Amino acid sequence: MNTDYTRIEQAIHYLETHYQRQPELAEVANAVGLSEFHFQRLFTRWAGISPKRFLQFLTKEGAKELLQRSSVLEAAYGVGLSGPGRLHDLLVSTEAVTPGQARNKGLGLGIEYGFGQTPFGEALVGVTARGICFFGFVEKEREAAMDILRGEWPLAALEHAPGRATRILSSVFEANSPSGPLPLYLNGTNFQIKVWEALLRIPAGSATTYEALAAAIGQPAAARAVGTAVSHNPVAYLIPCHRVLRKVGEFGKYRYGSARKKALLGWESAQVGQIDYLSYDSQGVS
Repeated sequence: MNTDYTRIEQAIHYLETHYQRQPELAEVANAVGLSEFHFQRLFTRWAGISPKRFLQFLTKEGAKELLQRSSVLEAAYGVGLSGPGRLHDLLVSTEAVTPGQARNKGLGLGIEYGFGQTPFGEALVGVTARGICFFGFVEKEREAAMDILRGEWPLAALEHAPGRATRILSSVFEANSPSGPLPLYLNGTNFQIKVWEALLRIPAGSATTYEALAAAIGQPAAARAVGTAVSHNPVAYLIPCHRVLRKVGEFGKYRYGSARKKALLGWESAQVGQIDYLSYDSQGVS
């Protein structure tokens, strides 16, 4: 278990309940069982910025600010993935399974899987000879994550390969880790694939709405169906479904928990330097 992220998640859960009054550093540190000094150091090491500045991002105003940049989705369609580095805009190529392969439910397919640590807790990775077919965070028990993988590919032959999972996670989350494009092997309908490919065009530090995403794929009346496709994304983080928010300026739900969604969005924004717009009082530690 990633103890650092566990503490961060606890802090985010606390802020979800108390954000309206913006509690001071000492109160949040006490809520997660740490001194102010240790909580400040832990949070800054994890996010790259102070807890005060990050936690203000977690309010509804943070979601509204992200949505003000939602037009970047249209711009990204014109230029492809772009950004300050592969850490923020992963170079991903997608390949869909054929209808016949989908009907076979993974029969004859070999999947190597393994668990590993990320900045957002433990994750499970599944990979075939043709690409990554599953990426999911472990919420409580490893077996629950395995059940999701088995549900996606019920007849596939699973082989434990922790070393390969570790290498994949390293290539995803370590900025200087050398790797080529990350191939994804996706089991979805044509509509789902189209939505997932559109998600890849949302740069880190930005967000969009279900309505804007529907418009971007040329089906503006299909926002509800887009939401369903987003929720069935089998490759968390690599296909950034966490970057879709409600148009009313709320973060909304996430398959792996609302706290993790806010952590993902806040961490990405901090990495690309886009939390500077937030105001914070002079009592906060910068």
